[in-house]
Amino acid sequence: MAVKLYNPTTPGTRGMTTQDMSAITTKKPVRSLITIKKKHSGRNNQGRITTRHRGGGTRVFYRNVNFDLPAGTSATVEAIEYDPNRSARIARIKDTDGAHHYILATAKMKVGSQVSSGEDTGIETGNRLPLSKIPVGSIIHAIEMQPGKGAQMVRAAGARAQLMAKEVNYVQIKLPSGEVRIVHNTCDASIGALGNEQHKNIKIGKAGRSRRKGIRPSVRGVVMNAADHPHGGGDGGRHGVGRNPVTPWGQKTLGYRTRRRKSSNKLIIRSRHAGKRK
Repeated sequence: MAVKLYNPTTPGTRGMTTQDMSAITTKKPVRSLITIKKKHSGRNNQGRITTRHRGGGTRVFYRNVNFDLPAGTSATVEAIEYDPNRSARIARIKDTDGAHHYILATAKMKVGSQVSSGEDTGIETGNRLPLSKIPVGSIIHAIEMQPGKGAQMVRAAGARAQLMAKEVNYVQIKLPSGEVRIVHNTCDASIGALGNEQHKNIKIGKAGRSRRKGIRPSVRGVVMNAADHPHGGGDGGRHGVGRNPVTPWGQKTLGYRTRRRKSSNKLIIRSRHAGKRK
């Protein structure tokens, strides 16, 4: 999938690129599969801002993607759609009972493709089956971390993971970050790599596009006043010299471990940072 270029007719379009929508076959989602998406502007259930620089943006509907397709499902792809809530494309499928579902679309998925799930499913792109039934070396996506919980890993545009090895009750999976993790072999995964792989090469071009996504401006701490940020203040000299980088509340930001007491740490065989250490 290519990236669409703009003619530099205005300063905002100079250097701007956008997604190629040629693979999308319809612009109208299924009404029964969408819900109203309420904006929280980065606030949690207590009303406190936990994610900064969020707010505003274009109003969108949430597409209810089925991350846990029931075993025994056999369906046909009816359309490839755009999802404003994720970078990957979604596919609208219709099963033998006439019900519609949204699933993540693979790179080779087209209208008319057949999709199925279950232990007896063939090893074909888009099919979903347990990890114990997938051959070693296969490219997979939409991987479960706990059986029956639904896909949680490898769901972004162009993402892919590889099944590296099989043990007694677990399998080793190499994730896009380079991390090697073990997952129970009863967890489900889908075959193939996700589409829209050129999403990472898109250039925003202007601030207005970020604002329409709900991303507000981010200001550096060194240009703030001393009352607003630990990096702020100064008499015009070099800012931020003499202390390690911290957040507005004094929390360290570089070289400081934030992942602690995670029960899933024991499932990581090789860290994603292993290749960066010397």
